[in-house]
Amino acid sequence: MKIKEALQQKRTVSCEFFPPREEDGIPAVFRAIDRVRAYNPDFISVTYGAGGSTRDFTERITMQVKQETDLEVMAHLTCVAQTREEVHGVLERLDQAGVENVIALRGDPPRGQENFVPADGGFSHATELIDHIRSNFDFGLAAACYPEGHTESPDLDFDINYAREKVNRGADFLITQLFYDNRYFFEFMERAHKAGIDVPVIPGVLPILNTAQIRRFTSLCGATIPPELDSKLEQYAEDDSSVRELGVEYASRQVEELWGNGVPGIHFYVLNRSYSVSRILANLNLPGHAAPD
Repeated sequence: MKIKEALQQKRTVSCEFFPPREEDGIPAVFRAIDRVRAYNPDFISVTYGAGGSTRDFTERITMQVKQETDLEVMAHLTCVAQTREEVHGVLERLDQAGVENVIALRGDPPRGQENFVPADGGFSHATELIDHIRSNFDFGLAAACYPEGHTESPDLDFDINYAREKVNRGADFLITQLFYDNRYFFEFMERAHKAGIDVPVIPGVLPILNTAQIRRFTSLCGATIPPELDSKLEQYAEDDSSVRELGVEYASRQVEELWGNGVPGIHFYVLNRSYSVSRILANLNLPGHAAPD
Protein backbone atom coordinates (compact mmCIF):
# COMPACT_ATOMS: atom_id res chain seq x y z
CA MET A 1 0.00 0.00 0.00
CA LYS A 2 1.13 3.53 -0.66
CA ILE A 3 1.53 5.44 2.58
CA LYS A 4 -0.50 8.35 1.24
CA GLU A 5 -3.48 5.98 1.12
CA ALA A 6 -2.98 4.98 4.75
CA LEU A 7 -2.83 8.66 5.71
CA GLN A 8 -6.21 9.19 4.11
CA GLN A 9 -7.71 6.49 6.34
CA LYS A 10 -6.05 6.98 9.74
CA ARG A 11 -3.35 8.60 11.79
CA THR A 12 -0.13 6.65 11.40
CA VAL A 13 2.71 5.52 13.63
CA SER A 14 5.97 4.72 11.87
CA CYS A 15 9.53 3.80 12.80
CA GLU A 16 12.85 4.51 11.12
CA PHE A 17 15.83 2.15 11.16
CA PHE A 18 19.30 2.39 9.67
CA PRO A 19 21.43 -0.24 7.95
CA PRO A 20 24.56 -1.62 9.68
CA ARG A 21 28.07 -0.83 8.56
CA GLU A 22 28.82 -4.51 8.02
CA GLU A 23 26.73 -7.40 6.69
CA ASP A 24 26.87 -9.36 9.94
CA GLY A 25 24.91 -6.55 11.59
CA ILE A 26 21.80 -7.11 9.47
CA PRO A 27 20.20 -9.69 11.83
CA ALA A 28 20.32 -7.15 14.69
CA VAL A 29 18.36 -4.68 12.57
CA PHE A 30 15.66 -7.29 11.98
CA ARG A 31 15.53 -8.07 15.70
CA ALA A 32 14.88 -4.39 16.41
CA ILE A 33 12.19 -4.31 13.71
CA ASP A 34 10.56 -7.42 15.18
CA ARG A 35 10.36 -5.84 18.63
CA VAL A 36 8.39 -2.82 17.41
CA ARG A 37 6.11 -4.94 15.21
CA ALA A 38 4.14 -5.80 18.35
CA TYR A 39 2.86 -2.20 18.32
CA ASN A 40 1.58 -2.44 14.74
CA PRO A 41 3.50 0.36 13.03
CA ASP A 42 1.78 1.50 9.85
CA PHE A 43 5.12 1.58 8.06
CA ILE A 44 8.84 1.50 8.70
CA SER A 45 11.63 3.18 6.79
CA VAL A 46 15.28 2.31 6.22
CA THR A 47 17.84 5.08 5.85
CA TYR A 48 20.74 5.34 3.44
CA GLY A 49 23.29 6.00 6.15
CA ALA A 50 25.72 8.91 6.27
CA GLY A 51 26.92 9.83 2.82
CA GLY A 52 25.09 6.93 1.21
CA SER A 53 27.83 4.59 2.46
CA THR A 54 25.49 1.70 3.28
CA ARG A 55 23.06 1.95 0.39
CA ASP A 56 23.41 -1.71 -0.65
CA PHE A 57 22.29 -2.80 2.82
CA THR A 58 19.42 -0.30 2.65
CA GLU A 59 18.16 -1.94 -0.52
CA ARG A 60 18.59 -5.41 0.88
CA ILE A 61 16.79 -4.74 4.17
CA THR A 62 14.01 -2.78 2.48
CA MET A 63 13.32 -5.52 -0.04
CA GLN A 64 13.49 -8.26 2.56
CA VAL A 65 11.02 -6.46 4.83
CA LYS A 66 8.65 -5.98 1.90
CA GLN A 67 8.86 -9.56 0.68
CA GLU A 68 9.04 -11.46 3.97
CA THR A 69 6.86 -9.51 6.42
CA ASP A 70 3.45 -7.86 6.56
CA LEU A 71 5.03 -4.46 7.25
CA GLU A 72 4.79 -1.61 4.77
CA VAL A 73 8.24 -0.18 4.09
CA MET A 74 9.59 3.08 2.73
CA ALA A 75 13.06 3.21 1.21
CA HIS A 76 15.31 6.23 1.67
CA LEU A 77 17.02 7.50 -1.46
CA THR A 78 19.55 10.32 -1.63
CA CYS A 79 21.51 12.20 -4.26
CA VAL A 80 24.84 11.50 -2.55
CA ALA A 81 27.71 9.96 -4.56
CA GLN A 82 25.49 8.57 -7.34
CA THR A 83 24.91 9.38 -10.96
CA ARG A 84 21.39 9.69 -12.33
CA GLU A 85 21.79 6.28 -13.92
CA GLU A 86 22.79 4.70 -10.61
CA VAL A 87 19.82 6.30 -8.85
CA HIS A 88 17.53 5.09 -11.61
CA GLY A 89 18.90 1.57 -11.18
CA VAL A 90 18.11 1.63 -7.46
CA LEU A 91 14.56 2.75 -8.21
CA GLU A 92 14.12 0.00 -10.78
CA ARG A 93 15.26 -2.65 -8.30
CA LEU A 94 12.96 -1.33 -5.59
CA ASP A 95 10.06 -1.25 -8.03
CA GLN A 96 10.73 -4.79 -9.21
CA ALA A 97 10.84 -5.98 -5.58
CA GLY A 98 7.37 -4.58 -4.96
CA VAL A 99 8.46 -1.63 -2.78
CA GLU A 100 5.83 1.07 -3.19
CA ASN A 101 7.16 3.97 -1.13
CA VAL A 102 10.28 6.13 -1.28
CA ILE A 103 11.43 9.23 0.58
CA ALA A 104 13.49 11.46 -1.71
CA LEU A 105 16.33 13.33 0.02
CA ARG A 106 19.34 15.29 -1.08
CA GLY A 107 21.35 13.70 1.69
CA ASP A 108 24.23 14.89 3.84
CA PRO A 109 27.79 15.24 2.55
CA PRO A 110 30.02 12.21 3.17
CA ARG A 111 31.99 12.28 6.40
CA GLY A 112 34.89 14.71 6.20
CA GLN A 113 33.27 16.77 3.43
CA GLU A 114 31.86 20.08 4.63
CA ASN A 115 29.62 20.95 1.67
CA PHE A 116 27.40 18.83 -0.52
CA VAL A 117 28.90 18.28 -3.96
CA PRO A 118 26.82 16.31 -6.47
CA ALA A 119 28.41 13.41 -8.29
CA ASP A 120 29.27 14.02 -11.93
CA GLY A 121 26.02 13.43 -13.73
CA GLY A 122 24.13 13.27 -10.43
CA PHE A 123 21.27 15.17 -8.85
CA SER A 124 21.98 18.38 -6.94
CA HIS A 125 18.75 18.77 -4.99
CA ALA A 126 15.88 16.71 -3.61
CA THR A 127 13.54 18.51 -6.03
CA GLU A 128 15.48 17.10 -8.98
CA LEU A 129 15.24 13.62 -7.50
CA ILE A 130 11.49 14.06 -6.97
CA ASP A 131 11.11 15.15 -10.60
CA HIS A 132 12.95 12.06 -11.81
CA ILE A 133 10.88 9.70 -9.68
CA ARG A 134 7.59 11.29 -10.71
CA SER A 135 8.55 11.19 -14.40
CA ASN A 136 9.61 7.55 -14.42
CA PHE A 137 7.89 5.63 -11.61
CA ASP A 138 4.66 5.36 -9.62
CA PHE A 139 6.01 5.28 -6.07
CA GLY A 140 4.29 6.82 -3.11
CA LEU A 141 6.65 9.70 -2.41
CA ALA A 142 7.69 11.50 0.77
CA ALA A 143 10.12 14.35 1.36
CA ALA A 144 11.76 15.97 4.37
CA CYS A 145 11.06 19.28 6.07
CA TYR A 146 12.69 21.18 8.90
CA PRO A 147 10.69 22.84 11.72
CA GLU A 148 13.66 25.01 12.72
CA GLY A 149 14.90 25.44 9.16
CA HIS A 150 17.56 23.49 7.28
CA THR A 151 21.07 24.42 8.35
CA GLU A 152 21.79 25.66 4.81
CA SER A 153 18.64 27.78 4.49
CA PRO A 154 19.31 31.53 4.81
CA ASP A 155 16.00 32.09 6.60
CA LEU A 156 12.69 30.43 7.43
CA ASP A 157 10.88 31.98 4.44
CA PHE A 158 13.38 30.41 2.06
CA ASP A 159 13.06 27.13 3.89
CA ILE A 160 9.25 26.94 3.74
CA ASN A 161 9.27 27.90 0.07
CA TYR A 162 11.62 25.03 -0.65
CA ALA A 163 9.36 22.64 1.26
CA ARG A 164 6.46 23.90 -0.85
CA GLU A 165 8.49 23.26 -4.00
CA LYS A 166 8.96 19.63 -2.97
CA VAL A 167 5.19 19.29 -2.64
CA ASN A 168 4.58 21.07 -5.93
CA ARG A 169 6.98 18.65 -7.64
CA GLY A 170 5.05 15.66 -6.31
CA ALA A 171 5.74 14.80 -2.65
CA ASP A 172 2.63 13.15 -1.17
CA PHE A 173 3.56 13.96 2.41
CA LEU A 174 6.41 15.39 4.48
CA ILE A 175 8.31 14.04 7.49
CA THR A 176 10.08 16.50 9.77
CA GLN A 177 13.58 16.57 11.10
CA LEU A 178 13.82 15.88 14.84
CA PHE A 179 12.90 18.64 17.29
CA TYR A 180 12.55 18.86 21.07
CA ASP A 181 10.28 21.88 21.44
CA ASN A 182 6.84 21.29 19.92
CA ARG A 183 6.48 25.03 19.47
CA TYR A 184 8.80 24.81 16.47
CA PHE A 185 6.54 22.22 14.84
CA PHE A 186 3.38 24.26 15.41
CA GLU A 187 5.06 27.40 14.07
CA PHE A 188 6.26 25.44 11.06
CA MET A 189 2.69 24.31 10.40
CA GLU A 190 1.49 27.91 10.50
CA ARG A 191 4.08 28.83 7.87
CA ALA A 192 3.17 25.75 5.85
CA HIS A 193 -0.52 26.62 5.76
CA LYS A 194 0.23 30.20 4.76
CA ALA A 195 2.50 28.89 1.99
CA GLY A 196 -0.26 26.65 0.66
CA ILE A 197 1.28 23.32 1.70
CA ASP A 198 -1.73 21.02 1.94
CA VAL A 199 -0.21 17.54 2.28
CA PRO A 200 0.15 15.69 5.61
CA VAL A 201 3.18 16.70 7.67
CA ILE A 202 4.33 13.95 10.07
CA PRO A 203 6.48 15.09 13.00
CA GLY A 204 9.67 13.12 13.55
CA VAL A 205 10.55 12.25 17.16
CA LEU A 206 13.91 10.97 18.41
CA PRO A 207 13.88 9.61 21.98
CA ILE A 208 17.10 10.64 23.70
CA LEU A 209 19.49 7.79 24.48
CA ASN A 210 22.55 9.58 25.86
CA THR A 211 23.74 13.12 26.38
CA ALA A 212 26.78 13.21 24.13
CA GLN A 213 24.92 11.62 21.23
CA ILE A 214 21.99 14.01 21.28
CA ARG A 215 24.26 17.04 21.58
CA ARG A 216 26.09 15.84 18.50
CA PHE A 217 22.91 15.15 16.54
CA THR A 218 21.33 18.49 17.33
CA SER A 219 24.51 20.40 16.52
CA LEU A 220 24.64 18.72 13.11
CA CYS A 221 21.01 19.30 12.17
CA GLY A 222 20.46 22.67 13.87
CA ALA A 223 17.78 21.50 16.32
CA THR A 224 17.41 23.30 19.66
CA ILE A 225 17.54 21.59 23.05
CA PRO A 226 15.22 23.52 25.41
CA PRO A 227 17.04 24.89 28.50
CA GLU A 228 15.15 22.73 31.02
CA LEU A 229 15.89 19.55 29.04
CA ASP A 230 19.48 20.64 28.50
CA SER A 231 19.95 21.07 32.25
CA LYS A 232 18.69 17.55 32.92
CA LEU A 233 20.91 16.13 30.20
CA GLU A 234 23.89 17.77 31.85
CA GLN A 235 22.84 16.41 35.24
CA TYR A 236 22.79 12.84 33.88
CA ALA A 237 25.62 13.24 31.39
CA GLU A 238 27.52 10.26 32.78
CA ASP A 239 24.46 8.08 33.44
CA ASP A 240 23.11 6.68 30.18
CA SER A 241 20.43 4.65 31.93
CA SER A 242 18.94 7.75 33.56
CA VAL A 243 19.19 9.70 30.30
CA ARG A 244 17.35 6.93 28.48
CA GLU A 245 14.54 7.05 31.04
CA LEU A 246 14.48 10.84 30.74
CA GLY A 247 14.23 10.39 26.98
CA VAL A 248 11.25 8.05 27.31
CA GLU A 249 9.45 10.44 29.66
CA TYR A 250 10.20 13.52 27.56
CA ALA A 251 9.26 11.94 24.22
CA SER A 252 6.06 10.51 25.74
CA ARG A 253 4.95 14.01 26.75
CA GLN A 254 6.05 15.41 23.41
CA VAL A 255 4.08 12.83 21.42
CA GLU A 256 1.06 13.15 23.71
CA GLU A 257 0.86 16.88 22.96
CA LEU A 258 1.41 16.42 19.23
CA TRP A 259 -1.18 13.65 19.01
CA GLY A 260 -3.63 15.73 21.03
CA ASN A 261 -3.24 18.53 18.50
CA GLY A 262 -4.29 16.31 15.63
CA VAL A 263 -1.05 15.49 13.81
CA PRO A 264 -1.53 12.98 10.96
CA GLY A 265 1.03 10.62 12.44
CA ILE A 266 4.23 10.21 14.43
CA HIS A 267 7.52 9.05 12.92
CA PHE A 268 9.98 7.64 15.46
CA TYR A 269 13.71 7.70 14.82
CA VAL A 270 14.47 4.38 16.49
CA LEU A 271 18.27 4.25 15.96
CA ASN A 272 17.85 0.45 15.88
CA ARG A 273 17.22 0.43 19.64
CA SER A 274 13.59 -0.38 20.18
CA TYR A 275 13.37 -0.16 23.99
CA SER A 276 12.50 3.53 24.19
CA VAL A 277 9.95 3.55 21.38
CA SER A 278 8.27 0.45 22.80
CA ARG A 279 8.04 2.13 26.22
CA ILE A 280 6.63 5.32 24.72
CA LEU A 281 3.95 3.47 22.77
CA ALA A 282 3.07 1.43 25.85
CA ASN A 283 2.79 4.65 27.87
CA LEU A 284 0.51 6.38 25.37
CA ASN A 285 -1.73 3.50 24.30
CA LEU A 286 -2.44 5.14 20.94
CA PRO A 287 -5.42 3.76 19.00
CA GLY A 288 -4.31 0.73 16.99
CA HIS A 289 -0.85 0.78 18.57
CA ALA A 290 -1.52 -0.35 22.12
CA ALA A 291 0.83 -2.56 24.08
CA PRO A 292 0.43 -6.25 23.21
CA ASP A 293 -1.44 -8.45 25.69
